Amino acid sequence: MSQSNNAQDDRALRDSLGMFATGITVVTARAPDGTPIGLTVNSFNSVSLDPALIVWSLARHLPSVDVFIDCEYYAINVLAHDQQDLSQRFATRDIDKFAGLNCRDGLGGAPLLDGCSAWFECRNTTRHEGGDHVLFLSEVVRHDRNPHDPLVYFGGKYRRLAP
Repeated sequence: MSQSNNAQDDRALRDSLGMFATGITVVTARAPDGTPIGLTVNSFNSVSLDPALIVWSLARHLPSVDVFIDCEYYAINVLAHDQQDLSQRFATRDIDKFAGLNCRDGLGGAPLLDGCSAWFECRNTTRHEGGDHVLFLSEVVRHDRNPHDPLVYFGGKYRRLAP
């Protein structure tokens, strides 16, 4: 079994981690000045049903990290199979990610994107240091879903579920 001990092993670690299929989400919130913010995240997971808790992580070097650390609410938008363009849009820096998008305000004004497979509106309750990331463990306050298959990421590529 391979272990990562130096920077040269980072690619091998990423490739190994890529063997775990994940859904793709866009996490959204409102900055203190009211500006909507959002980014593509695939580190989302359920933790508990009672109480309803989820977890996700965010790299410390990202400019929006402080907004997510300080906000009271944020939303997890689980992307549908036909929303690869949204995944790429919210993974791109220095653009207006919300230009021309249809969305509605969730708790705390966190944008809920149209057409997603599911939405989770979360109270930002607990944060932990996790190496070069911040882990967000949060309470699900409201949620909803559509009957759309999710967008999946595996082996460094977007995928769809087989019928």
